[in-house]
Amino acid sequence: MSRGLGGGSNEAFVTATTSVTAARQEAIQGLGQAFKRAMVAVRRLRGRETHRPGTPSFAQYPLLFALAERDELSNGELACAADVSAATVTGMLDSLVELGLVTRTRSSSDRRVVTCSLTAAGRGAVDARRAAFQPRWDAALAEFSAEELALAAGVLERIATMFDELALVSDTADRGRPVAGLAPVSDTT
Repeated sequence: MSRGLGGGSNEAFVTATTSVTAARQEAIQGLGQAFKRAMVAVRRLRGRETHRPGTPSFAQYPLLFALAERDELSNGELACAADVSAATVTGMLDSLVELGLVTRTRSSSDRRVVTCSLTAAGRGAVDARRAAFQPRWDAALAEFSAEELALAAGVLERIATMFDELALVSDTADRGRPVAGLAPVSDTT
């Protein structure tokens, strides 16, 4: 019988390693399933909120929150803040202006630039949204320590980076060019 460094058998080491690997795979699967459930819940919420005339949609709130943090933003800055295209921002802003939540002003120094600001009603919508969601958010996360929340944030950031890389690979593959350091995504994965 062969002995490992700790005096135990290699068989015990292999069994322990296999069990850790199996537990890790199970944890990864559980995280994946929880992530998918969260994404489905967000999609459901987005779908329900787009059917309420006279109120901003779920997708428009990132624009409102970005404007609440800074007094004026251009369409391009809003597109970056909300992670959507400039064309999408323009359509969303049309609706938010119509609702009386946002105003547009052409820059006096550069007539090509249009800046956007919240109206008093827009600030009220942001405040009401925060008042409705913050207690729920706090209650949902109340049992987790600061360390656990920081770890969860790190895991979600890593997942977001992975999806951004997949999108980059997909976009580049559509143009027929490989991306250095990233394997192309196949239909079988």
